[in-house]
Amino acid sequence: MKVTLNRVNDAFHFKLKNERGHVVDVDSRAEFGGSDLGASPMELVLMGVAGCSAIDMISILKKQRQEIKAFNAEVEGERVKVGEATPFKEINVVFYLEGDINPEKAKKAAQLSFEKYCSVAKTVEPTATIKYKVVLNNEEL
Repeated sequence: MKVTLNRVNDAFHFKLKNERGHVVDVDSRAEFGGSDLGASPMELVLMGVAGCSAIDMISILKKQRQEIKAFNAEVEGERVKVGEATPFKEINVVFYLEGDINPEKAKKAAQLSFEKYCSVAKTVEPTATIKYKVVLNNEEL
């Protein structure tokens, strides 16, 4: 796996491209000297957790023939100062599912994602606690 980074402006706006040609804009917020023309690297980490776990869960639920009408997630990260860096201390994920889905299967899919399959979660797990909950058809499980 490989990505390339190219600087776009004289501040912190970059275009990153993967080997398949997909491009992502990365920048810093204005208060940190950037132009706010893309997601920050730490936001990309949260996006990675969301995307990775969503792929896992949908894959698991489809194999179980569950009917997913909608799938959304919200991910929030709490950071802590460690020297000059501020890594994530805790990441909270809420999955919102709609459809004809067995509640136990939805909970188990989330559990399997974070405990077994999600490589992004496993990457941040040594430094950040990940907590999650599942809301199915507007009811928290």
